Amino acid sequence: MRHILVIMLSVLCLCYVQAQEFHCTAQVNYQKLLTTTQSYSSESDKQIFDVMKQSIEDFVGGRRWTNINFEPHEQLECSISLILNSRTSATDFSGQLQLQLKRPVYNSTYTSGLFNYMEQAFSFSFNENQPLDFDMSNYYGQLSSTLAYYCYIMLGIYFDSFSPNGGEPFYAMAQQVAQAASGASGWDQNNSRSRYWFVENHTNGAYADLHQAYYNYHRLGLDLMTKDQTAARQAIIEALRNVQSVHKARANLISVQQFADVKVQELLSIFTPAPPAERKQVYELVRSFSPINAVKLKDFNNAK
Repeated sequence: MRHILVIMLSVLCLCYVQAQEFHCTAQVNYQKLLTTTQSYSSESDKQIFDVMKQSIEDFVGGRRWTNINFEPHEQLECSISLILNSRTSATDFSGQLQLQLKRPVYNSTYTSGLFNYMEQAFSFSFNENQPLDFDMSNYYGQLSSTLAYYCYIMLGIYFDSFSPNGGEPFYAMAQQVAQAASGASGWDQNNSRSRYWFVENHTNGAYADLHQAYYNYHRLGLDLMTKDQTAARQAIIEALRNVQSVHKARANLISVQQFADVKVQELLSIFTPAPPAERKQVYELVRSFSPINAVKLKDFNNAK
């Protein structure tokens, strides 16, 4: 009987491991706080930052965000960094928040960046004696709601990269989180770079080509690179045309800039050995929707 109980518990633990979508690595950089008048002379003073890091990892990687079971090797590799600039009370902090997500490429050991986004001004409260709470319909605080929101955004982009409009239900969940947080700092409609507008970019039918861009770039492009490089590069060029069409629908969308920021170095690597005509196409397309990133492609565009 005891052996049966042990086996049952092992199976339950295995199912729990399989259920988690994210393998999350968090970092909390508090070096700037060390130069302030607040004392961090002992390890106990700094303990809150270790607790903060662990709380973020547990919050993102320790819960189910979907009803899809993931094997451990299928988990989404994401990293979250907090760079703390100030602490105005025992529980109130501000700084920068950066999130990154990578996607494996079929038939290779290569991982492609899907999401790399930084919030330059992020303020939140954290109490090391309280767990991070969250549910879809309530706002419990800036840190938990923001992390949950970006988890759904990352899931949306990830599933978009595998099937046409595959991320749609996850963007809807991110939108629900944004609605619950409406009125809090960083969620309002008056700021063009707020979380409200970022998810709006992914749910507005006028920008449907953004979803197709992720699919063309990854599933029809990178995933087929080992099979037919020419066809794969053409699919990636088509993805850039998708992004261009979104930019034409409305200029300066933050979702378009996020795509360009995360992909420009990879485009440089993919198309440097390509024919000059393809390199020129890539350069002109990127320049049309992200001139600042096109500068990074200028030299390889001029190469013979």
